[in-house]
Amino acid sequence: MTTQFNKYQSRHRPSTPRFRNTMGMAPVTPANALHQPRSSNEQKLRIIPFGGQEEVGRNMTIFEYGHDIIVLDMGLQFPEEDMPGVDYIIPDIRYLKGKEKNIRGVILSHGHLDHIGAVPHLLPRLGWPTVYASRMTLALVRRRLEEAKLQRYLKAYEIKTANETLTLGKIKVGFFDVTHSIMDALGVVIQTPVANIVHPGDWRYDLNPVTGRPTDFSQLARWNSKTTPSVLMMESLGSTKEGSQISEIEIFRNIKGLLERAPGRVIIATFASMVERVGWLINISEQLGKKVALDGYSMKMNVEIAKKIGYLKFQKNTIIDVRKIHDYPDNKVVVVCTGAQGEDRAVLMRIATGEHKSIKLKKNDTIVFSSSVIPGNERTIQRLKDSLYRQCDHVVHKEIMDVHGGGHALIEDIKLLIRQVRPKYLLPVYANHYLLREAGKVASSIGFPPQNIFYLDNGSVAEITPAGFNPPQQKIPIEYVFVDGLGVGDVSHVVLRDRQMLAADGMVVVVMTIDGTSGKLVGSPDIISRGFVYMKDSKKLKKTD
Repeated sequence: MTTQFNKYQSRHRPSTPRFRNTMGMAPVTPANALHQPRSSNEQKLRIIPFGGQEEVGRNMTIFEYGHDIIVLDMGLQFPEEDMPGVDYIIPDIRYLKGKEKNIRGVILSHGHLDHIGAVPHLLPRLGWPTVYASRMTLALVRRRLEEAKLQRYLKAYEIKTANETLTLGKIKVGFFDVTHSIMDALGVVIQTPVANIVHPGDWRYDLNPVTGRPTDFSQLARWNSKTTPSVLMMESLGSTKEGSQISEIEIFRNIKGLLERAPGRVIIATFASMVERVGWLINISEQLGKKVALDGYSMKMNVEIAKKIGYLKFQKNTIIDVRKIHDYPDNKVVVVCTGAQGEDRAVLMRIATGEHKSIKLKKNDTIVFSSSVIPGNERTIQRLKDSLYRQCDHVVHKEIMDVHGGGHALIEDIKLLIRQVRPKYLLPVYANHYLLREAGKVASSIGFPPQNIFYLDNGSVAEITPAGFNPPQQKIPIEYVFVDGLGVGDVSHVVLRDRQMLAADGMVVVVMTIDGTSGKLVGSPDIISRGFVYMKDSKKLKKTD
């Protein structure tokens, strides 16, 4: 592989453009040839990320060629610990104000909330441009719009196969199948006269999947040529983790073995969006003569959607209401639920604390964490595991058995992707900045030219012209847009600061009754304290004349 990659380098080494050195300008060398000022009327493709370059989530990127704009994804970001009261954050789209008529379409790569969650907020503000997505993704978008009572405004086009090509203005958009932790994920190829953008979205390799075809990106190498170089925009969340992602077939075999050997009930906690996994859990249980109870609103909703559009198939009587599990022998019951991240009111936490109305833990229950630990949830999940270990003899998680594989590629996967796609330029995306840099290091370690790797921030404006890639020289304003309750953008940084101060310092309210005529105090004042001190134990603070 190393020898082949060295050939790749030499084949794609940029030739030195010939420029005249006039007006005292510095001589043009191979190092600065691509960074010369361009004329304003020259063909150029602008790439502007509105989110996803400095955080995990809020993924949204626009591609602007002439008067044509393509939007890729409209995701939300969940709040950080220092954002009290905020439900989630959506992209700042001020740049598109006045350009709504230039938007030729919104492409949605897959149905996770960090890629579609902002749709109810942003589509109305952009004049409801047509949304292009796969069947499952569109079904999830429709459900999200129904919750906001906006579904009747949606203009949608279903991408039925990855072989389709869309012509949107002067931009063509192609697709390719991608393996991820949700069904129907698509990669995108943005085709323009100056460059072809290859964007897998969120991706992983699975060379031996339970369903579908093995992952193969080698056909994407055809998008790189001397006249139209390719730019690989590569999701980089796993760029610090060694190895390759485990195949879903291994997880399938391990969990099937657990279901076959379990002495009692099996309770499997996983992500609600992992519809394909939930589907084969139902199918395995069905084969073993077991009944399945789904618990968790989002999980039940996703399974209902997938079954309705024909993506999941199982017998109707296989699924039972969680309240009916006592009607069957314990070794014939499987519960598939949400809450593997230890969320306070999620199903698994309520089971662990004894607050679940229908499920009380027994010693011979088998608990399976078919999930990864989202950063920031480590302590919560550890406490949850401690509680479950005290109550059950069989608790299984990925540290002791391969019962989960993530939806994001690891270091060896990243190397393989770059070798297969063979791009001219590389833009690491969809992660914190340090992970983008680490992805660049991985690429460099296999011989990818470091000078052809570029790192964008949210709002960075990158341009590609017939002469090459121009690193960002400007940024558009990008700020957090907070969604708080029913309000969008009503919470400013000042409000957040006040909430943080209240959380840290508490509050004191003094209630006094004043005679309106004399202006004198009537009776004793009342002092109300919350989060400050316990007033009954702090009488010294109550000083009166």
